[in-house]
Amino acid sequence: MKRREFALTSIAAVTLAGSPLAALAQRRKDAVVLGMTLEPTGGLDPTATAASATAEIVQYNIFETLTKVQSDGTVVPLLAESWEISPDLKTFTFKLRKGVKFQNGEPFNAGTVKFSFERAAAEKSTNKDKRTFASMETVGVVDDSTVVIVNKELNPDFLFLMGQATAIMVEPKSADTNATKPVGTGPYTLENWAKGSAVTLAKWDGYRNAAAIKMKKATFRFISDPAAQVAALLSGDLDMFSRVAAARSLEQFKRDPRFQIIISGSRAKTILAINNKKKPFDDVRVRRAIAAAVDRKAVIQGAADGFGVPIGSHYVPGAFGYVDTTGVNPYNPEKAKALLAEAGIKTPLEVSLVLPPVPYARQGGEVIAAQLAKVGIIAKLQNVEWAQWLSGVYGNKNYDLTIISHVEPFDLGNFAKPGYYWGYESAKFNDLYNKINNAPRDADRAKLLGEAQKLLAEDAAHAFLYQPQWITVAQKGLRGLWKDMPLFVNDIGALSWG
Repeated sequence: MKRREFALTSIAAVTLAGSPLAALAQRRKDAVVLGMTLEPTGGLDPTATAASATAEIVQYNIFETLTKVQSDGTVVPLLAESWEISPDLKTFTFKLRKGVKFQNGEPFNAGTVKFSFERAAAEKSTNKDKRTFASMETVGVVDDSTVVIVNKELNPDFLFLMGQATAIMVEPKSADTNATKPVGTGPYTLENWAKGSAVTLAKWDGYRNAAAIKMKKATFRFISDPAAQVAALLSGDLDMFSRVAAARSLEQFKRDPRFQIIISGSRAKTILAINNKKKPFDDVRVRRAIAAAVDRKAVIQGAADGFGVPIGSHYVPGAFGYVDTTGVNPYNPEKAKALLAEAGIKTPLEVSLVLPPVPYARQGGEVIAAQLAKVGIIAKLQNVEWAQWLSGVYGNKNYDLTIISHVEPFDLGNFAKPGYYWGYESAKFNDLYNKINNAPRDADRAKLLGEAQKLLAEDAAHAFLYQPQWITVAQKGLRGLWKDMPLFVNDIGALSWG
């Protein structure tokens, strides 16, 4: 792919940027403009959509959770001031922050927690983490500021999960309209959504700690094209862009004194997802052939410009219980051809490869299609918009192959979820996952997690590609940025100009 470089069009802009006048102007700022690759398609209620773009705007800004996940992955109190955990790790007693109100004036209390979680677990719930809430045996209200949650299964990651966007507190009277008129307990309210362009949040003066919130306004601009992302940063139209597609212009940003650059770790898994239910992909030999045809290192270069680490299963280095499974289905085109022949596949085999608009998918799709062609698999590229991907691939399972990055840290459970979009079903995996969730000792749990990773690799549930490393480019004076990204959020309340 052709490398594109961008240059500033005004020398005056460079001169001003480094001047004392510019520094003073920057310190007086009380607003921030952020770039995002994707625009939310299902509204601004993160309990009703699987798209991470929604949480990037509303989590910790409009909506809040009992706990808060920090950049390093640790969990701290948010709407819950403290908690106690039973020895069997199944019962959690939360002491709630008193005097908290929703933006419509209604109080937040233990009844709100009960309503929020029971709503998330309800039969008609579309919450993508519905299993977490359905696993709550009881959500008991002791008094207005005390709630006791008893889980059916042991869940060592429960406090982390309670800090994710799917666990937001919602106010009963406004819950059904949160997609378009979100009402939370957070420091910001929705000011405007110009569809196709930007979302603007305004500081809520009624927030319990409003004095600590420095940014009075935050605007999220949606820019999917990598060249346009870089140009918007260089021109000063954006103050920051998390997960920006700027790898090919990184040196230019490093040389420019106006910017700071953060290379973040992640828990994301970028995969070539395979529709396990469709023929011939219901044959493990065909799936293994696809995996063997893919050179992960070449994909990382082509899709992520080298910013990634190879993975062999749906788990990443650095996560508890990780084992290296990249050797289970190594790059081996000749083996891929042999597996296809063994499965009775006559080549060329034509398949669809559906690509959402994110740069890593579009760029990676070209690389993977070329690799598959070498073993006799002709991948017809289908570029779709994000809403089409969500409805066609995720919703209706209308695809053969697709490239997508699953960003949730603890999402192995998707492989035990009936009817999930990739159609993987394994009684052996379900049994393993149940044992993982009920293993009281860390050593036992780590062993079981390793077995689960190996099983997914051996089953070639997908062609697992890489763990992304994300690039954030921001104006030099912007403070409070996350160093790593265990979750996809933009914590506006933590930002300030200095």
